[in-house]
Amino acid sequence: MISTGGKRVFIARHGETVFNKIARMQGQAELHTPLTWDGCVQAKLMGRALQNFLGDDPRPQLWSSTAGRALQTLALIAEEIDADWHKAYRDDRLLEIDVGTWSSRTYADIAAEIGPIVDMEHRLFSVRPEGGEWYDDVARRLSHWVAEQSFEQDMLVICHGMTARVLRGVMLGQPSLSRFDAPIAPSLAQGSMVMIRDGEEHLIIDGEGSGERA
Repeated sequence: MISTGGKRVFIARHGETVFNKIARMQGQAELHTPLTWDGCVQAKLMGRALQNFLGDDPRPQLWSSTAGRALQTLALIAEEIDADWHKAYRDDRLLEIDVGTWSSRTYADIAAEIGPIVDMEHRLFSVRPEGGEWYDDVARRLSHWVAEQSFEQDMLVICHGMTARVLRGVMLGQPSLSRFDAPIAPSLAQGSMVMIRDGEEHLIIDGEGSGERA
């Protein structure tokens, strides 16, 4: 597990996007698919839950994937906790898993072409996206990002469905899932936020959004 020196790391997935709503893959190529109205509500509710949790505590350091959907989510959360979005750090290593040639295509279309692509037990890809990443690639870049953090203050990290699960797995020190070659935490619905401190995870808000979508 990763020691955070007693500091709290809040991790959330971006709100529902127009692509999420129709089960279309985003990955890294579609950087600026906007949030739906429901996605905006999810972000606002996460912000209010975080505000209630923080109370009068200092505002956390803000981090986000460089994808537009993550930055839009962060902006809505920042408004609720009275934090300055313009001071947020952005890092490509927090981007979603690269789905290569699958980007912008629907799950159904890809499955019709090559067969099932999702392991329903784990809610993860069962085959590597053509031209994309596998979970060990994601774990490697996230581990590098974590290793650079000083954990001098609390942090809020907005990323993606798969990325958040791997990041949580890395920070919690979970063993690698043998089939997926990476530590991967259980799936959470969109609109959920967790807090990790020194290897322990606590749920801040449990969303009621859709299941795992890349």
